[in-house]
Amino acid sequence: MKWKLSAQLKIGLASACFTVLLAACAGKQDPSAAQEQRRQQQQQDEEQRIEVTGSRIAAAEMAATSQRATAKASPVAMMLAPPPAQPENRENYQKLADNPVKVTSREPVSTFSIDVDTGAYSNMRRFLRAGQLPPEDAIRVEELINYFPYADSVQKSPHPFTVQTELAPSPWQTGNQLLRVRIKATDDKTGTMPASNLVFLVDVSGSMDSPDKLPMVQATLKMLARQLRPQDRIALVVYAGRTQVELESTPGNQQDKILAAIDRLTAGGSTAGEAAMTLAYQQARAGFIKDGINRILMATDGDFNVGLSNVDTLKDMIERERKSGVSLTMLGFGTGNYNDYLMEQLADVGNGNFAYIDSVDEGRKVLVDEMRSTLNTVAADVKLQIEFNPAQIAEYRLIGYENRMLNEEDFNNDKIDAGEIGAGKTVTALYELTPVGGKTLTEPRRYGNATETRTSNETTFSNELAFLRIRYKPPGASDSQLLTQPITANQLKPALTSASADFRFAASVAAFGQLLRGGKYLAKFGYDDVLALAQSGLDNDEGGYRREFVRLVQIARELSPQAPAGQ
Repeated sequence: MKWKLSAQLKIGLASACFTVLLAACAGKQDPSAAQEQRRQQQQQDEEQRIEVTGSRIAAAEMAATSQRATAKASPVAMMLAPPPAQPENRENYQKLADNPVKVTSREPVSTFSIDVDTGAYSNMRRFLRAGQLPPEDAIRVEELINYFPYADSVQKSPHPFTVQTELAPSPWQTGNQLLRVRIKATDDKTGTMPASNLVFLVDVSGSMDSPDKLPMVQATLKMLARQLRPQDRIALVVYAGRTQVELESTPGNQQDKILAAIDRLTAGGSTAGEAAMTLAYQQARAGFIKDGINRILMATDGDFNVGLSNVDTLKDMIERERKSGVSLTMLGFGTGNYNDYLMEQLADVGNGNFAYIDSVDEGRKVLVDEMRSTLNTVAADVKLQIEFNPAQIAEYRLIGYENRMLNEEDFNNDKIDAGEIGAGKTVTALYELTPVGGKTLTEPRRYGNATETRTSNETTFSNELAFLRIRYKPPGASDSQLLTQPITANQLKPALTSASADFRFAASVAAFGQLLRGGKYLAKFGYDDVLALAQSGLDNDEGGYRREFVRLVQIARELSPQAPAGQ
């Protein structure tokens, strides 16, 4: 059999032969000189061995082993060696299909819970900064939209938030309309935030031994600790192979004691998440402040060593504890084994919020700049319901909120849990609407809709496109309150350029999120269109977050295998 050698392999073999020939030539030196050289080398080695002690011995042995291994490896073997194995990616995300288009005459009512989480945005940013597109399941469009601060409302309201609706032509589908519903929680910044009883629950297991995990947790928690007042209290619980209270509940003005406890944290061992959660709730109950903020802040990569049954048990425990007035904030860190799905579930059940910390700057945004909205809940169990008028709207589609959908009857049921909103937080919902007479995605039924009826209400409410209902509970209350308002046809702006800068920017973020999820409802709307729309809405860019978004869209455009818009 004849072997065919590649050019690269031939070069390697030639190099190996040349190396052997040089070694042979070097061996033909004067015997006495060679013997003297060996004697001097042995003496130097002996002196070095005498000086090396403790961990330096181990380091010296490792270096020697590495040198021997390198010396034994031929150039050919080194060329043909397989590349080093890449670390296993065990990140976990919930699989969700996009909300479908609804035919108004069949399903006129849309009901969902608000979502104030922002973890999907900073996680998406982490992927793009690393030079790769995020997985589709990592994108929750509403969390991208709600990541950004929006303009304060000039409206006055007897409720703990104001409601604003805005209607303009759809950016991506000619003839369609885009409805924006904005809820802006009030924030009396001149007032005093209630006293806080906080428990830091920190994962110090071996999986957290990485610069983007425990060290970033420590930096983030220290920033929050420096904001505490004398009336605030903080405890620190850690868990790995075992759980322990690292710091008993301590007044917020004992900064040195608190910061020293955070600095002592080191990573190692396995994860015992359920036992740690139990201990954290015990600490929260022990330091409970009536009419104050009682909250656990759990910092982890989400790598719990628990099965599905234990996750359900953990969620049941958190659900019981939230009724006592202790809420739960989840702070995600790290890569590789990041469990986004589990952490979002726990925050939802715990009446809290969920953020992913990809940098120290993000930690400052969540726990310092937005501390009031992160910790201070002003309305609980907030639900939205929109009833669309079939005489005006043929089809509608809610963008995002796929895992927040509720049944129509859940709206009036105060036993059904929903999302909380913190002081100053803005929540935005976007609906794409197809007016009657427009081009629909569903074929009209040959025999009409059996459930379709004509009443005098069509005349009475002929100017109404939809009717908005919102339910919420004041913190600590068991009965909800209702507010309503109609959405009328005369609200429609004549052009997208007539809409507010906030509207245009929110629409660009919604389009971007949909593109990252496949963009099946966006027709030919592409990254260039997203950029143009975003750049038209850069007003009031406090913190520079909108301009950062523009840069992320540019990165995604370069990474995307899709053809540019219009091709």
